[in-house]
Amino acid sequence: MLTVLLVCLSSELRPELFSSASRSQSLDRAMDLGLAEDHFSRPVDSFVALDIEQLKMAIEECKRLILELPEHSERQKDTVVKLIHLRLKLQELKDPEEDEPNLRVLLEHRFSKEKSKSVKQTCDKCSTIIWGLIQTWYTCAGCYYRCHSKCLNLINKPCVRSKVSHQSEYELSICPEIGLDRQDYRCAECRTPVSLRGVPSEARQCDYTGQYYCSTCHWNDTAVIPARVIHNWEFEPRKVCRSSMRYLALMIPRPVLKLREVNPLLFNFVEELVEIRKLRQDILLMKPYFITCKEAMEARLLLQLHDRQHFVENNDMYSLQDLIDISSGRLSCSLTEIHTTFAKHIKLDCDRCQAKGFVCELCKEGDILFPFDSHTSVCHDCSAVFHRDCFYDNSTTCPKCARMTERKHDDPREHVVCMLCLRQL
Repeated sequence: MLTVLLVCLSSELRPELFSSASRSQSLDRAMDLGLAEDHFSRPVDSFVALDIEQLKMAIEECKRLILELPEHSERQKDTVVKLIHLRLKLQELKDPEEDEPNLRVLLEHRFSKEKSKSVKQTCDKCSTIIWGLIQTWYTCAGCYYRCHSKCLNLINKPCVRSKVSHQSEYELSICPEIGLDRQDYRCAECRTPVSLRGVPSEARQCDYTGQYYCSTCHWNDTAVIPARVIHNWEFEPRKVCRSSMRYLALMIPRPVLKLREVNPLLFNFVEELVEIRKLRQDILLMKPYFITCKEAMEARLLLQLHDRQHFVENNDMYSLQDLIDISSGRLSCSLTEIHTTFAKHIKLDCDRCQAKGFVCELCKEGDILFPFDSHTSVCHDCSAVFHRDCFYDNSTTCPKCARMTERKHDDPREHVVCMLCLRQL
């Protein structure tokens, strides 16, 4: 590392600076600056009082001294350390650390001061590196927008989380481009002049919005595009602008995609979707058993789906993360395991849940049946459960429905009670 630094220093200096006279002058002036002392102990008359120009002079003298000293010598190494300290002090004077507030609210951003000094980040406003060791920086708790403290008052982009809260839906057209002429050859976000030739600034297209952005607003980040997933079942990440990247990152766990309405044909071509839909339907049929079972409530079985709470609410809404996990096979494995755990509790572990099973009234044979069993069918009118073969081979009506109809004719009051019970169910 020292060798690399020496090479970099040599490229910064001119050859004429290495005469014998300049060497002696450099050594004398460097020693006058007190490079052999610890400047950070803050003694009286230390160089803390020096202005920026004097620090720059000290840095130049230190660089010359490093190149003149014997290579890999202890004195050269010590001087390199001094040079680093000098440059850090110069940066500190250029960007002094002030007593910044811990929280700032701007354009619906909720900025909090970061305390990490070792992690290198990039400012989303000025696109330069944030040196956490000597610079104060903030991160938005909502959209993770990062910037220097000095850039806070220059921000003109509102928090993306507010857009997610007010507009929880995707653009479902694939790269809806309108052309640079419709954008007046300006960045769609900051209105900086752009062109495809890179003069004065390169125009970069966002595959999600279809619009063009400058290099400050578009860093060539990539993300999975929802429209391409729904229409083409394509998961290759595409280049998107910074605001689209944050929006998609915040939207990815939200169940806002109703595939049955947007692209119902997808179920005919993607077998994994059919499997997941069946598992979700079974889980919805298991849910009534759990919410009336004390043991299941104490074991908090339904909380196994806390990351996908919509799975216990409906069977037709999907998040983008669901579709990504379906494509990779992760969701099928995890959901099958949860389905097995749920079924085991109802059919084997819990006597109360077993007591809520059904006996096929058509054949009156076999084990206890449950509505989520793969070999059963459920009457749509009374929710009675039968063997699938018995149900479809039976030419008569459902026995339970027949009994209910008979009771309705025999006792109208009983019919009212039955109707009330059905409404409660």
